[in-house]
Amino acid sequence: MPATVTTRALPVEPLSAEAFKPFGDVIEARGDATIINQGRCRKFSDLTRIQTDAGGEVAVHIYHTQAIKQPYRLDLLERHPLGSQTFMPLEQQPFLIVVAPDHHQEPDFNHIRCFITDGSQGINYHPGTWHHPLLSAGDGMAYLVIDRAGPGHNCDEVLIPAHLSLTVGAPI
Repeated sequence: MPATVTTRALPVEPLSAEAFKPFGDVIEARGDATIINQGRCRKFSDLTRIQTDAGGEVAVHIYHTQAIKQPYRLDLLERHPLGSQTFMPLEQQPFLIVVAPDHHQEPDFNHIRCFITDGSQGINYHPGTWHHPLLSAGDGMAYLVIDRAGPGHNCDEVLIPAHLSLTVGAPI
């Protein structure tokens, strides 16, 4: 007898600091700024904290991604238990963020969520946050990525079960 497949399209939520708080930080130039450089620059300070365990160090990367075809069927979630992970778009394009809470060291697929940035926002996942790899919604794009480098196992992956067909698409 064939297995029952549950098909569900995740609603795409606008990214906000409050809604994303359980999973990490939204990085955006909002609120009060300090004026520096003889008045020529507005500085938005301390937008997030990069976390790593004692054995790691902070590493900076640039990723170039391909755009997804929509609707896109999600295939796996991953997490990085030893440090946070930051993604900041280098181009003015929205991207999708799929996250799930942890439930006994596994993603909670019953509470999986999808957010879309406004094109200028970045995110910083808390250590251990389950998330899908990058999902560029427009054209392919580049990201500045800041995360942990160093010894130890820092990437857990879980395939989305075959009986669960989760898709996302962006209202762009």
